[in-house]
Amino acid sequence: MKIKDSVVFVTGGNRGLGKALVNEALARGAAKVYATARDPKTVTTNPKVVPLHLELTDPASIEAAAAQAPDVNLLINNAGVTLAADLLDGDLAEIRREIEINFFGPLQVTQALSPRLVANGGHLVNIQSALSWYAAFGAYAASKAAGWSATNSLRQQLHPKGVGVTGVYAGWIDTDMAAERAAETDLKTDPADVARMVIDAVEAGQHEVLADDFTHTVKNALAADIPTLYPHLAAKA
Repeated sequence: MKIKDSVVFVTGGNRGLGKALVNEALARGAAKVYATARDPKTVTTNPKVVPLHLELTDPASIEAAAAQAPDVNLLINNAGVTLAADLLDGDLAEIRREIEINFFGPLQVTQALSPRLVANGGHLVNIQSALSWYAAFGAYAASKAAGWSATNSLRQQLHPKGVGVTGVYAGWIDTDMAAERAAETDLKTDPADVARMVIDAVEAGQHEVLADDFTHTVKNALAADIPTLYPHLAAKA
């Protein structure tokens, strides 16, 4: 699909990659962008941007936001959280919260807006992570792995309805979420660069975006034995 004259819905559109996606969509000629945030006042002021309140753990909030976007034809599920709850010793409430926000939240947004995407000949983008394929940061990776599977399932369900689905996978992106990871500074990708890749992929109808070298490496290793990704698990002689 073409971004020019499209109507875009970006969750978490007030900062980081979400803000970059809003800006890139506008730069490509989108007619309107719905940008969601817990506090809509934090969304960039622009005549073509419609700030919406959205809380991913609140189904009523999701339905209310969706009701205000009847003309959307591109949904970008970007909002998420990194709590890195430990799976072995972590608090179950925190583990559930991480999965609720990163998996069930985007899924409910998709359910709420998919009829609009079908009616308007649209496209779905799920912002995932290289940790969809690499186990680190506990519940965060588990939530993203679930999101990868859901993205593949949704692609199969929406394809016959004329809706394309793009999954976006990246390692470190230079956003507030990764601000404390000073050791990975040289590995961080500019969110504006990722946003360009995403919009390019939508226009090209690509199934996936692999945004950096780390993500390519991880995906290429999936067919190998476990120690390829986790060398410390190799059997000792």
